[in-house]
Amino acid sequence: MELHRLVQHAREHATTRPRSVGQRLASGQRPTVLFITCADSRIVTSAITGAEPGTLFELRTAGNVVPAYDPESTSSEMATIEFGVVQLGVSEVIVCGHSHCGAVSALHGADIDHLPMMRRWLSMQARTGARAGDSALREEGRQHVLTQLDRLSAYPFVRDRVLAGDLRVHGWFYDIETGETQISAAAAFQPL
Repeated sequence: MELHRLVQHAREHATTRPRSVGQRLASGQRPTVLFITCADSRIVTSAITGAEPGTLFELRTAGNVVPAYDPESTSSEMATIEFGVVQLGVSEVIVCGHSHCGAVSALHGADIDHLPMMRRWLSMQARTGARAGDSALREEGRQHVLTQLDRLSAYPFVRDRVLAGDLRVHGWFYDIETGETQISAAAAFQPL
């Protein structure tokens, strides 16, 4: 989409959106779901979920990485997770990975030496040797989601709310090619 079309749509947005929607959204946000996913441009959360504005609190990171909990460190990701869980009181957290993920490919051997910031960001992830084939990378992508769920469960405010029955955490895997979404059930993924 060229910039001209984006600008045109932005100008028309104010005239095509019902005024009541704007008034509702301006009164504050009350999302029920924290949706953590990749920054990949092919992942359009509202198209995948059908969510209306104000229902998803989104965190988009390179490779849908959830950093390890460290109370002595600061990161936008940890702050966003804390705000969604503690301040907004979401009742669901979804970590959504996807097929054809460049970050997962990099974790398994793709060369990213020309991207030093990305290399450092991904250095917090366990690297393994490259595995051949698209299906192997899809499986690595699913395992990557499970790793992020493990990391998320170490956040004390997440763990406490899960144990209290006030928060549920889910792993999703979106297949870009087919448009299908799978959800985690323990250590496996099932069709949604």
